[in-house]
Parts: sequence; structure tokens; C-alpha cells
Amino acid sequence: MTIKTNQLSVKTLTPSIDLQQISSCMAAPYPDDLSFIGQQRARSAIDFSLGMELQGYNLYVMGEAALGRFTLVKDKLTAHSKTRKTPLEWLYVNNFEDHREPIAICLAAGESKLFCADIDSLIDEIIDTFPAAFDNPGYQRKKKSIDAAFNTKYDQAIDLVEAKAITQGIVLFEDNGVISFAPVVDGKQLDETQFAALPETLRTEIFARITALEDDLNEALIELPRWKRESSEKLRELKRATAEQAIKPLLKELEHKYATQIGILKYFKELRKELIDAVLEWLADESEEKNEDLDKKAMLADYFAPNLIVDYKEDDPAPVVYEPNPTFGNVFGKVEYSSQQGSVVTSYRSIQAGALHKANGGYLIMDAEKVMANPQVWDGLKLSLKAHHIKNDLPAQESSLGGSFTLRPQLIPLDVKIILLGSRDLYYLMQDYDDEFNEFFRVLADFEYFIPDSDKYRYQLITRVQQHVSENLSSDLSAQAMARLMYFSYRQAEHQSKLSARFADILELVNEAHYYARQDTSNYIEAFHIDEALQGKEYRTGQISENMLDEIKEGHTLIDTQGQAVGKVNGLTVLHIGDTSFGSPARITATVYAGSDGVLDIEREAELGKAIHSKGVMLLTGYLGNKYAQEFALTLSANIAIEQSYGYIDGDSASLAELCALLSAITRLPINQSIALTGSINQHGEVQAIGGVNEKIEGFFKLCKMRGLTGDQGVIIPKSNRVNLVLNDEVCRAVEQEKFHVYAVATVDEALEILMGKEAGDLSKKGTYAKDTINDVALQRLSGIADIVNGSDSE
Repeated sequence: MTIKTNQLSVKTLTPSIDLQQISSCMAAPYPDDLSFIGQQRARSAIDFSLGMELQGYNLYVMGEAALGRFTLVKDKLTAHSKTRKTPLEWLYVNNFEDHREPIAICLAAGESKLFCADIDSLIDEIIDTFPAAFDNPGYQRKKKSIDAAFNTKYDQAIDLVEAKAITQGIVLFEDNGVISFAPVVDGKQLDETQFAALPETLRTEIFARITALEDDLNEALIELPRWKRESSEKLRELKRATAEQAIKPLLKELEHKYATQIGILKYFKELRKELIDAVLEWLADESEEKNEDLDKKAMLADYFAPNLIVDYKEDDPAPVVYEPNPTFGNVFGKVEYSSQQGSVVTSYRSIQAGALHKANGGYLIMDAEKVMANPQVWDGLKLSLKAHHIKNDLPAQESSLGGSFTLRPQLIPLDVKIILLGSRDLYYLMQDYDDEFNEFFRVLADFEYFIPDSDKYRYQLITRVQQHVSENLSSDLSAQAMARLMYFSYRQAEHQSKLSARFADILELVNEAHYYARQDTSNYIEAFHIDEALQGKEYRTGQISENMLDEIKEGHTLIDTQGQAVGKVNGLTVLHIGDTSFGSPARITATVYAGSDGVLDIEREAELGKAIHSKGVMLLTGYLGNKYAQEFALTLSANIAIEQSYGYIDGDSASLAELCALLSAITRLPINQSIALTGSINQHGEVQAIGGVNEKIEGFFKLCKMRGLTGDQGVIIPKSNRVNLVLNDEVCRAVEQEKFHVYAVATVDEALEILMGKEAGDLSKKGTYAKDTINDVALQRLSGIADIVNGSDSE
């Protein structure tokens, strides 16, 4: 009777899916926004964070990958950004007083490009104006006047010396800017040969006169450097005045245009002087060929043109920026360097915007794990949020520039909402590790793994899948295929009344099914295409599970699926390897003998059993003592092991199987090897729910099918896990045909009765069990072992 009572019908093994309801939903898609399906808690948190404009109400989005966190959050931010005004634009201009500290200027949306275009036009006008402005007749006349004044003083000095030389029979002449003297005899200038033919006394006399004249010449030209400096200074002043006069009208128009922009007017004030200096240095050479205008423009642009950091169009929404690689430079901006003649140089034009610049006035999304992985980024982010300015100093360890020229740009005010996407563990770790974390991230959006199985959410899910198939795959989907996807969603959630929130997995399955549909040259995805996709993935990732089955088939791993044995039971385990999970049966054995060592967990002794598993085994002693040892001391020695297990074991889902093996060893009653079981227990013998129930059942079913179904085989699961059953069609058919069975138990006694085919027995008021029941046999055996170890009363 226990077996029939606990045996589950095929209807309870999988959720009920209404095909007609699916067809109705597909015929009339859900009319409202599908940014969020379920996740009401997370939606409320996001709305609260976006509505709070105060400092510190940044958002941490918690949840596992593939829950659609990024897509859902970005869609929500994009919609909200349209309600906010367009942020200011930012650009850097040269600081002519200190080139290391470029000046930041902000403008309204759309104005920065106009300002850059105006400066570019100004540079073109400067190049067109100079050096042509120095060809002006007024400039040339003043220049000639300055040159003439210098030449007059020079000529007067030379004339005085020349007149004196003539009186002494010496002629003065100038050759290639060099002034020389030569003797004159009989009205004829002598050359060197003729001079050498003169008498010695005459030559000596002429030398003396020339020496005296050279002294007179030096005396007459002693003021020549001063005359030259005065002339050059006047010429420079003339050039500066001419350049200023030509530049003034060019800047005056721009000053009038930007009369309301104080920062730009201040920049123009400094620009006027620097433009004049640049013109005098680069553009005042009247002999320079015009074919070098392109080089001139590049030089002027590098010195005067603004560096646009961020720009927008008028009426643009607030920016929503996702930074996939949050390094320091990518988040806070960076300064690029170039090599010139062996030196590393940079300028304000080399400042590059970071994600904070691009998201300023809007929202910045980043992966929390990547941000926390770089302490400099996290510290810089906190500092920027606290100071309301974008941090821009390069970390010392990231800079290999040594003592090279570096920049300290003026800080830009920060107004941004930070959204971090991360795991649950990281959130709680940061709360414990960093006291400032809660100060800056006061809002938590917790994305759930499940969504309720309501008509509304099923409707939304169906429409969401239809949209994906239509927009991305240019295909269509049958109602039967949609039903298979719904089954897959239940399976992912491991619940008959909950759907999986991992929409990415569902869409991935649709994409793979579309591949098989194309193989059939069909634009219609059918149910068997979904099945092909599931089977294909299982085949691609199923090598390890198949190898383990082969090990059992070949007898390398000892597991029986028929017959009976004492102290041996088939436990159900689930293995998680990568992105795959599969069930694998494992033999659990127990031995009992007289002694006082207690229940020994071999896995723990071998340091293969982790904490939760060890806890489950320790509970066995509590159960035995509470159940049987009320009138005597519980004294025994027992060993429990999961056979042929060579890796770490965790979890307490084997504790029911371990207890049954232990009681079989105690009572020497055999266990039916056709039945495997899983479940956790407490000290009062209640069977508790476990995870991975579907994979565990299907894993044992595969083994039984491989060896041949006998009709006696089956599995025992906790009664509380019935709601988690979403078994595949093959198992359901076998159960329907009574070739395989699934039993649900609430207590250890129910499991023992199914395994041993014998009544467990209830405790009477006298504290005894009915004779020849399982519990009676266990009580008598434990009492006997206690007597052996401790000695009987008669002894």
C-alpha cells in the first residue's frame, strides 16, 4: 500500500501547458511594453533610483547572467533619458599662461561644433591675411622710413671718415658689406702689387695713415649696434601694430557672437596676444612661399583650435553609456602621447574623453566585477562621485613616461547616475569590505531567477519570443514549438508554477532551432526543431555523462539496477560541469559492527566531503539516537561511503540514501537495487527538498534504459519536490507505461518501506514497535550491539 500511495502519476511529472491558450496569445500579441517581464521588485528599485536626484542614489543591479539585466536596464534608462534635458557640451582650449593646465569650457548642445568651426575659419583668415598684410603700402612706407633712418645715420658716419681719408690720399670702398681702405698715388688707386713696389718709408707712412683711419671709422660706427637695435625694435613694433590692426576685426566679430559666453570671451582675450605672437613668429616672413600654408594651418590648429570632448545635437536625450572594459583610461579619459625627435610630447589636443565624460548628464552602466577588479578605477570612481568632478590624474603605475611633459586638465563637473551590474555575492562582499559602498550605491535592484507562472507573464513571454523570431530570424513559430519553449522555461526554473527569468537561454534555444529549420529549408520553426536543438546541445555537451554511463555498462563502476543487497543503495547525484548539468547514480554503502566509534563518514575522513555533506552525515547519529536509543546508550561503529567517488562531494541530498544504507546494514534487511533515491533528512526523520531533481531522475532512467527496463525500477524523491518535476517526454512515457516509477516520500519510514518491501512500524505508547517491522529489527540490533560493547544488565 505504501508503494501505491507514494507512487506519482504521469500527470504530476510535468506542468500542464494549454496549447489553445498559446495559440490565442500568438494570434494577438501583447499590446504593452515588454521591457520588463515580471521583476516587479527590480522595476520598482530602478524607478526609485532614477527618480532620486540626490547624491548617493546610484544603482546596483543584482542577479545572475542571462536574466536580461543589461537589456532591461538599458531599455528603462533609454526611455527615462528622453525626459531629461540635453547635457552641456565640453571642450578643452589651450591655457596660454600654463600649457600644462588646459582650460575646460562648456557650451549648450550643438554650439561646440559651431565654435570649433569659427576658430577653424579664423585660422584660415589669419593664413589668408598674413603675410599679405605686410604688403600694405602704409606698412611698406613706414618700414622704408625706418630703414632710411638707419641708413642715413650709417651713411653720415661713413661720409665723415671718407672725406678725411681723401685728404690723406686714401680711398674708402665697401665690398660685400666689408669696408676697406686703399692708397692713391698720382690719382690712381694702387693694388697690392703696385703697393709692394713702393719704397719702404712710403709704405710705412701709408700703413700709419690707414690705421688711423680705421680707428676713426670704428669711432664713427660705435653707435651702430644701438642704431640697429632701435631700427629692429621699431620694425617689430610696426609689425605687431600691423598684425594687431589686421587681427582685431577678425576677433571682434567672434567676440560679439559669443558675448554671453564669459569663458570664451576670456579665452579670446588671451587669444588676441597669442595670435599676434604666432603671426610674428610663423607668418611674418614675406619671402616664405605660399605652398607651405597647409603646414602653417596645422601648427596654428595645434595651438589654438579647441579639443571637443563631448558633443550633442539639440534636443538629444540624456546619454546612456555602457563601458564594457572599465580601465582607468576608458572610464576617466586619457592623454595620448607622441614621439618627436626622441622626446615624448603631448598637448591639450591629445586629451581623450572617457566613459564618465560621455555619460555626464546621463547614465553610465558598467560590470561591477570588472570595476572592482581594478582598485584604481573603484577608488577613482568614489573620489569623482564624492567631489562631483571627473578625476583625470593618471595613476603612477599606469604611466611609463617618467619625467616627461604631462597635463593637469581643468576638472569637469560630474552629474551622472552610475549603474553597476553584478552578482549577489559581490554585492554583500563590497558591503562588508568597503564602508563607502553603501554611501554611493544606496539602491539595490534585485533580479529574480524566476517569474510567476501567470496568464499575463506567459502572454508577455510568448509575445517576446515572437518579436525575436520575426525581427531577428525573419521566420515564424508554431504553437507547438512555443509550447516546447514554455516547457523549457519551466525546466530552467525547475518548477511547475514558475517560469525562468533567463530569457537569454530561451532566445538562444530559438536561434538554434532556427538553424535546424533552415537545414530543412523551412522558415517555420516547429516543435521537433526545438527538440532537435535540445538534443543537439545535449549531444555536444554530453560526452562526460556518456562516458560515465559507459563505465557502468562495462562494469568499471559498480551499480546494480536489479536484485537486492544489504547495506547498499543507489543514490542520485547531479554534476555541474561548465554550463551543463546531468544526473549520475552512485552506489552508497554502509557497514556496521560492534564498537563505539560512532558513524564514520569516510568522505570526510579522506577530506573529500565538504561541510554540508559532512553535516548531513552527522545528522544520522541524531536520527538514530532519537528514533531508537531512548532506553539504552547508542553505541556502534559504522562506516558510510559513496563508492568509487574520487572528487569533492558537497550537499546533503545523499543523507536519506546514506541513512537507508546504514539501517539496512544495522537490520541486515536487503534493499531493492532497482530503486534509487535522493533527499535530505533532519534528525526527526522528515525528508527535505533537494535540488537538481529532474537531472537526477533522468540520469538513473538512462542507466536503467541502457540495461533494459524491467518495470520494477524507479526513484524515490522528497514529497516537497513534486512541484519541481519537469521531466522529459521519454521518462513520462515510461511512467505512463508502468516501465518506470517515481515515488514521493515525506519520511524516512516511507522510503524504507518502498526499498525493503516491509512495514516500517509505528512507535507504540509503550515505546516499542510491532514485531518484525523494520524499526523493531533496528531497535533490537542496536540494543544488542550496545549490550556487546557496554555489557548487559545480567552480566
